[in-house]
Amino acid sequence: MPMDTRFEDDRHRAGAASLHRVLVTPEIFRHALRDSFAKLLPQHQWRNPVMFCVWIGSLLTTILWIQALFGRGEAPAGFILAVTVWLWFTVLFANFAEAIAEGRSKAQADALRAAKRDVTAKKLAGTDRTRGVTVVKSTALRKGDVFLV
Repeated sequence: MPMDTRFEDDRHRAGAASLHRVLVTPEIFRHALRDSFAKLLPQHQWRNPVMFCVWIGSLLTTILWIQALFGRGEAPAGFILAVTVWLWFTVLFANFAEAIAEGRSKAQADALRAAKRDVTAKKLAGTDRTRGVTVVKSTALRKGDVFLV
């Protein structure tokens, strides 16, 4: 049973450490906000058929709302405006969520690339620790090298 307790403590510490991570940085948020409007172009919307249909519906209800403003609408202009706003909000929110996901994945990929460049290793001259240790970049290690962990 002592191993189970230690395992639970490790999981608790790992969970507490992950609470300090920020899911979305202000920079990612700003880029995602800008990109959510940039992705309103039909070339981008076409890639997601469901959101493309919502985008088309947003365009059509916008036209119907403008028509209702001039008194030729089949429904009150306020109702059509409410539907139009909800549809545009849906499209913008979907674009924003997609841009947030892209920003987070790019940041994670950049962090992994930086870690690959910045990690150093203690390369041993042989299998015996007493023969000497040389600090080298991890990218300089080759198959068959012995290093200290």
